[in-house]
Order: sequence, then C-alpha cells, then structure tokens
Amino acid sequence: MIGNFFNRIEEALISFLLAAMTIVTFTQVVLRYVFNAGFVWALELTIFLFAWLVLLGMSYGVRVGSHIGVDLVVKNLPPVQAKVVGLISIALCMFYAAVMAYGGYQDIDLLLLIGIEAEDLPIPLWIPKLILPIGFLLLFLRFAQAGWNLLTGKGGLHLADEADEAIESLSDKGASAEAEARKTKQ
Repeated sequence: MIGNFFNRIEEALISFLLAAMTIVTFTQVVLRYVFNAGFVWALELTIFLFAWLVLLGMSYGVRVGSHIGVDLVVKNLPPVQAKVVGLISIALCMFYAAVMAYGGYQDIDLLLLIGIEAEDLPIPLWIPKLILPIGFLLLFLRFAQAGWNLLTGKGGLHLADEADEAIESLSDKGASAEAEARKTKQ
C-alpha cells in the first residue's frame, strides 16, 4: 500500500516536471519568435527542471526495468552464480548511489553555509540542488529493493533487453505478415 502510494507520487512528480519543462520551453519559444521578448530566467528554470527529471527518473528507471545492462555473461551462468553476480552488481550500484548522495549532501551543506543564489532565479541555489541527495537516496532505495527481491527470489534487477525486444518485434511483424498473406490467399 505504501509502496504503491510512493510509486504514484514518483510518477506524478516526473510527469509534472516534464510538463512544466515543456510549458516553460514552449512559452519561451513563442515569446522569443513571435513577440521578440522572453523571460531571462526560463533557461535556468528549464535546466533545474531537467536535472530534477533526470535524477528522479533514474530511480524510476530501476523500478520499471528501463535501464540497459550488459548481461551476456550473467545469462550464461547457473542460477546460483547469476544470483551472486546480481547481488554484487546491486551492492556496487548501492555503493555508488550512497557516495553520490553523500556528495550531494555535502554540496547542499556548503551552499547553505555560503548562501549563494541562482543566477537568474531569485532563490537560494541549494533549493534546486536539493535533488542531488534526494535523487541518489531514492536510487539507493530502489537498488536495495531490487537486491531484496533478488535475495528472496521475487525477482531482481530487471534490465531492458533491446536485442530480445527487437527480435520479438520482428517475429511479431513476421507472424502478422504471414497471417495477412493467408487472408489474401483465401
């Protein structure tokens, strides 16, 4: 229940960021090319929205299995060794996310101490950069979730397999072409 609520919040926030980024960029283009005007802060806001989108999107990508991975060796291992290699890779990813979250925390701490504002937006710079520790903490939690699922046998780290998807797509097209050919013969 809590997991589904968290997933919906994550998806809604990603959707909002994408929509806001699109609206700001579209408005800026219309203002610039139609009215020869524009907002000075639009580019900086778009950059901050994009950073939030990417750093939230990486944990979302782990959840839905859209990250591409090279699993040629792992697919050819026996199940026990594949599980061990998967757990090691997840542990390394969790280490990376923890290091980056800590670095983001240090960056925020320094920005709070110094009190720098954004260049074009009248807000403290630590506010848009707050996504650094948040995004990597969420990534850490998603990898921990994938590790737990792999450990308990409920799944694991699902990766996008473009080769399998391409082969499946081609076989689907071939099957539908054969069905069409049969229909035209009758």
